[in-house]
Amino acid sequence: MSIALRQSNLQVQLNALTAMFLLPILPLAQAIPTPPAQELIIQPEVPVPENELDLPPPQPSSSPLKTVTVPQQVRVLPGKLDSIPVFNSNSPEVVQTEGILLSTFPQEEKQVPSAHLNFAFKGRFDIFAHHIAKAKNRAETRTLFQGIIVHNPNSEPVTLNILQGATYLTRPDALFVDLPSYLENRFGTVFAGPGSRITSDVLRGHRQAILPAAIEIPANQSRMVMNLPIPVGNVTPSSNGRSTLMRVSSSNSVYVASLAMFAPQTKEGVEQYPTLEQWENILNTKGLAGPRDLAPTARGENPLQKIYGRVAGVAEGSEWKAKITDNSRTDYLTVPKRGESFSYALSTTDTGTFGTGQIQSAKMLARYPDTAYFAHGNYGIQYNLTFPLYNKSRESQAVSIRMQTPIKANKESGGLMFYDPPENRIFFRGTVRVMFNDDTGKTLTRYIHIVQRRGQQGEPLVNVNMKPGERRLVQVDFLYPPDATPPQVLTVRSSN
Repeated sequence: MSIALRQSNLQVQLNALTAMFLLPILPLAQAIPTPPAQELIIQPEVPVPENELDLPPPQPSSSPLKTVTVPQQVRVLPGKLDSIPVFNSNSPEVVQTEGILLSTFPQEEKQVPSAHLNFAFKGRFDIFAHHIAKAKNRAETRTLFQGIIVHNPNSEPVTLNILQGATYLTRPDALFVDLPSYLENRFGTVFAGPGSRITSDVLRGHRQAILPAAIEIPANQSRMVMNLPIPVGNVTPSSNGRSTLMRVSSSNSVYVASLAMFAPQTKEGVEQYPTLEQWENILNTKGLAGPRDLAPTARGENPLQKIYGRVAGVAEGSEWKAKITDNSRTDYLTVPKRGESFSYALSTTDTGTFGTGQIQSAKMLARYPDTAYFAHGNYGIQYNLTFPLYNKSRESQAVSIRMQTPIKANKESGGLMFYDPPENRIFFRGTVRVMFNDDTGKTLTRYIHIVQRRGQQGEPLVNVNMKPGERRLVQVDFLYPPDATPPQVLTVRSSN
């Protein structure tokens, strides 16, 4: 993407921010109207800026990158994922044929039984989905729809409550604009990409108005929770993506499916929203949508390049909650000595534990054979971490907590490696919330949008000056953004 285009994208978002500050401040849930049924789709007729979905993979740098090793211990992150199931629809990422993206429906009375995983949800669960539509030429510009359907197999009605949730397109909702590495995001108006935006909304407890607050599903019937387009426009080649995250609760057992369908057309060729009956036809008669992503490397194999695969199934775990202390027998975390630091790894996979041996990837309760064995990346999962800091020393300590994106490693090496300057590839875009008492005793809650490239050491989220013997509670929480690349670390550091 050219510098001019990036600046143009940023200016569009900045103009929007300026406009928002001139209006009454309303919750995001009130800002986006719900499209009426059968509303015609108006596709963009003007050229659209490139976004990262269209860009080729980065080419190796012609000059070697300079690495910097910072001595700091990497510790096992206390806590674990909870047991809340997550409907995780992320394969195939690029969808070019109609069909089933993910179905937990029973296999009975389905023409392609292997496309259904027979997993019922009851009570609290999450729904996560991320898919992309692409068009190489004008013949491929027919709008792709994504539908999420919920079925009540019971003899009594079921209520499905959407507690928090958001769904955004890359264009025009959340372009991949260039942003500084650190921006205050008090009102949720700073984002880059739909993954950054949906996680910011849900972190704040919002429910976007395009999503219903509750759905009553009659006995033995189905209802659409989402029925939305992923338009690519008429200027080709082009692509567009939609990311969705919902926290829901059902009063009884339900089955859920994520489906793909090209827009139905009238005799005149006008595109329309699909009906419930058309979605049920896809569910009952079609197989898996395609093209299929690369299958994961078989467990036990040690290839030169491991393929994790994309996720399509039910993962276990919506939140990782932990109180981080010295050990299980203490209720505090001793801050490091002056000039020293230690870190806790985030979203670790089996090839990037920094020597801790801890794999945080959510396990799969149900999956398709050609998709990921674990929910690597923990997309949409909330990390809720409390640091009860304690200055045991006899001197005042200036202590900071920062997020960092070191070079991935699987062995302990006495420190973490970074690039100076960081590599150009962005590995994290998302909002982090920090809550703490400042040096005056005032309780602060800050939302900070972070952009980090591979090998970036990062800036402090929190700075506190702790007196000898003082304790200070700091809470850091965020939802791991869908378009980020793990792992990251949270580092506690004392200045010289």
